[in-house]
Amino acid sequence: MATNELKVVPEVMDKIVSLCKRRGFVYQNSEIYGGIQGFYDYGPLGVEMKSNIKRLWWHWMTQEHENVVGIDGAIIAHPKVWEASGHVQNFTDPLVDCKKCKKRFRADHLIEEMAIEETGSTDEDFITKLTKVLKEKKCPECGGELTEPRRFNLLVETSLGVVEGEKKTAYLRGEACQNIYLNYQNVLDSMHLKIPFGICQIGKAFRNEITPKQFLFRQREFEQWDLQWFVNPKEMEKWYEYWKEERIKWYKSLVNRQENLRFRQHEKSELAHYAKVAFDIEYNSPFGWKEWEGIHWRGDWDLSRHGQYSGKDFTYTDQETGEKFIPWIVETSGGVDRTFLFLMIDGYVEEKDRVILKLKPKLAPYKIAVFPLLANKPDLVKLAREIYEELKPSFMSAWDDRGNIGKRYYSQDEIGTPWCVTVDFQSLEDRTVTVRDRDTTKQERVGVDKLLNYFQNLLK
Repeated sequence: MATNELKVVPEVMDKIVSLCKRRGFVYQNSEIYGGIQGFYDYGPLGVEMKSNIKRLWWHWMTQEHENVVGIDGAIIAHPKVWEASGHVQNFTDPLVDCKKCKKRFRADHLIEEMAIEETGSTDEDFITKLTKVLKEKKCPECGGELTEPRRFNLLVETSLGVVEGEKKTAYLRGEACQNIYLNYQNVLDSMHLKIPFGICQIGKAFRNEITPKQFLFRQREFEQWDLQWFVNPKEMEKWYEYWKEERIKWYKSLVNRQENLRFRQHEKSELAHYAKVAFDIEYNSPFGWKEWEGIHWRGDWDLSRHGQYSGKDFTYTDQETGEKFIPWIVETSGGVDRTFLFLMIDGYVEEKDRVILKLKPKLAPYKIAVFPLLANKPDLVKLAREIYEELKPSFMSAWDDRGNIGKRYYSQDEIGTPWCVTVDFQSLEDRTVTVRDRDTTKQERVGVDKLLNYFQNLLK
């Protein structure tokens, strides 16, 4: 094991799941009815943090890079979209069931250590190989006999129409990026762009995952962010390497421990049907190295397929050289929910008798918490409320006057609030307050009239 690898520590995940529910970050969906596997709701603090994450990504993509514009596409598209994309035919997992306990498993996950080679095989060939190996395997839950593997499509079906018997089958999108290909020509024409250029999007996707697990890591409803960068095929390698480095640099800016990030190249046997080359940015989580974002060499697969199925011609003509080509695509595709989870893991620290969520301030749900030293002293409460009302329009701020001051500090540490402002009796005399730092617990006196600039400078 490499020196920078973490051991598998499931209890850390248990603590994070507990914190998420207890402090209003994430709740199990439909919990009052026993829950539904693979679906989660974000609570008051979770939605603030998730919004911060998405806002940072959007700003970075559209304002810190040239020729990147955004769209927001619909969740349901024409059913032919998923035929053209290859998902109806290829978006499948091999499944086995236990004849005794009736639990279902992904067959490839059960035999990962045996490194079955899928390259060059048809689905039938691969299933035959899986069947042969699985005859020697037993159910990991109860030791029972397993069924032969079967293919299972991950697309989530829905129906369109109001009359029973006349409804048409459609699909919730299995990946958000298809909207970008569908709107490629619209964006190109309406925005007067020239290649190379990018279209980005943040949006929900749905997959009929067989075994959702590891909390937010693998869900059935999740949020993705994608960039599709359209290039001249001659420049594909240059731009692929460019976006690889740009993306890992961005993730490194979010975490405290950069050594827990790495690239991993996909083996030929695990490449998606659309990818010629793929690298994952992986994070060293308590449950092993796991994919955070994929950078895919999609070539002209997508535009060519949609052109073929729709009858449209997506040939691009370079206005300067007259060269004609179908653009190739560099894709960067990551999970918003996975980002949320990995940042919670990265920030979680236990220090003696306190839990600290050491989030970068730009990610924290609340930037500042304002306290009166004593809640039963009207003068302290009045000044503290004035400060809170002044800061809140500029920074997401919390008000807390419960219990003793020490417990309030620890409460804010646990939800990641970087700074606490306390109004005490000296504040009434000289209009200064104490500002406490979450990570160091150090305090300094700052004038009330300087607080706005003080925090603006800290958050730059």
